[in-house]
Amino acid sequence: MREKWRVYPTELKKVSLMAAPIITALVLQYLLQVVTLVVVGHLGDELLLSGVSIASSFVCVAGYSILIGMTGALETLCGQAYGAEQYQKLSVYTHSCIISLILVCFPISVLLFFTDKLLISIGQDPSISSVAKKFSVFLIPSLFGYSILQSLLRYLLTQSLILPMLFSSFATLCLHIPICWLLVFHFKLRVVGAALSLDISYWLNAICLAFYVFFSPSCNKTRTPLSREAVSSIREFFRLAVPSAAMVCLEWWSYEVILLLSGLLPNPKVEASVVSICFSITYLHFFIPCGLGDTVSTRVSNELGAGNPEAAKVAVKVVGALGIIESIIVSVILFGCRNILGYAFTNDTQIANHIASMLPLICLSILTDCFLGVLSGVARGTGWQRLGAYVNLGSYYIFGIPMAAVLAFVAHLRVKGLWIGLVAGATLQSIVFALITIFTDWQKQALKARERVLEGNT
Repeated sequence: MREKWRVYPTELKKVSLMAAPIITALVLQYLLQVVTLVVVGHLGDELLLSGVSIASSFVCVAGYSILIGMTGALETLCGQAYGAEQYQKLSVYTHSCIISLILVCFPISVLLFFTDKLLISIGQDPSISSVAKKFSVFLIPSLFGYSILQSLLRYLLTQSLILPMLFSSFATLCLHIPICWLLVFHFKLRVVGAALSLDISYWLNAICLAFYVFFSPSCNKTRTPLSREAVSSIREFFRLAVPSAAMVCLEWWSYEVILLLSGLLPNPKVEASVVSICFSITYLHFFIPCGLGDTVSTRVSNELGAGNPEAAKVAVKVVGALGIIESIIVSVILFGCRNILGYAFTNDTQIANHIASMLPLICLSILTDCFLGVLSGVARGTGWQRLGAYVNLGSYYIFGIPMAAVLAFVAHLRVKGLWIGLVAGATLQSIVFALITIFTDWQKQALKARERVLEGNT
C-alpha cells in the first residue's frame, strides 16, 4: 500500500514542473494581443481602439479558435505515438497538421474580407466595422504563421519539451513591443501597423521553434523530413481534428453568444460592460486550468500510448486535485476582494457594484473552469474529441444558453440570468465529463491507444 501511494508525490512533482512553464507560455502568447491593444489605445482615437478590439475578437472566433481546436488532434496522435515509442510518427502527424491547417486558412481568409458586412449585419456601427475589416484583412498572414506555431507547440508539448516554448514565447513578446510601437507610431501605419506587428510576431515565434526542432538533439528521435506518408495521413488527421475543433469552438463561441445577448438587455452599455469585465476576470484565470489541461493531456496520452493505464489514472487524479486546490484558493481571494475588484476595471460606481454582486457567480465559474480545463485535457489525451463535441453542444446550446435567455429576458434577472445559464451549462458539461472519466475502463483505453498508433485508426 505504501509503495502505491509513493507514485503520487512523484507524479505531483512531474506535473508541476510541466504545468508552470506551460501556463507562463500561454500568458506570454496572450500578451501579444494585449500589448497591441494598449499601443493602439495610445493613439487616442476611440474609433480605432473599438475597431481593433472587435476585430481581435472576431478573428479569434472565426480563425484562431478553429486552428487551436484542430491542433488538439495532435495531443492524441502525437502524445500516444510518443508513449508507444513510434517516434517517427510525430513528424508525420505534425506535417499533416501543418498542411491541413494551411488549407483551412484559405476559407478563413476569404471570410475575413467580409468582416465589415458580417459585423454590420449583427448591428455593429459601420465606421467601427470598417476599421475592424482593415485590421482583420491585414491579420490574414498571421493565420498561416499561427497554424505552423500551434502545430509545433503541440509537437513539443507531447514530448514534454516545455522550456523551448517558454523561451520562444518570452523572446517574441520582448520583440513584439518595440516592433508594434515602431510600426504604429514611427512609421505611422496605425491600425495596419498593429496588425502587421502581430503577423511578424507569430511568424517569428514559429520560425524560432522551427529552428529548435530542426537543430536540437532533443528532437533527433522524432524529427523526419516531409514524406508522402504525411500527405496520406491528412485524412486520418481530419477525422480527429474536425471533432476536436468542434469541441473547442462550441465552448468558445458560447461565451460570444452570451456577450451578444447582453447587448440586447435594457441599458446595454452598462450590462455589456459588466459581462465584458466578468469575462476578463475569468479569462485571466483560465490560463491556469488550460495549462493544467495541456499537462494532463500530455501525461495521459503518453502513458496510454506506453500501455500504462494505471499511470494515466494517477496523472488524472493528481492534476485534478491540483486544479481543485488552486481554484478554491483563487475563488476565496476574489470573493474577499469583491467590493473593490470592480474598481480595477472602471471608475463607474454602478458598474463596480454590479461586479461585486456578480462575484459569487464568477467564483462558481472559476471552479467549473478548473474541472473543465482538466477534464477537457483528459478527453484530448484519450481521443474523446467526438464525444466531447456532443457534450459541449448539449451542455451549452441545448441547456445553458436557452436557460440564460429565459432567466435574463423572461425572469428579468438580466446579467445574472445570463451568467447563471452559462454556469449551469458549464456545470452540466463538467458533470458529464467527470462521469465519463470516472467510469472509464483505462485498460481498454490503453489498448485503443496502441491500436490507433500501430494501425493508424482514429
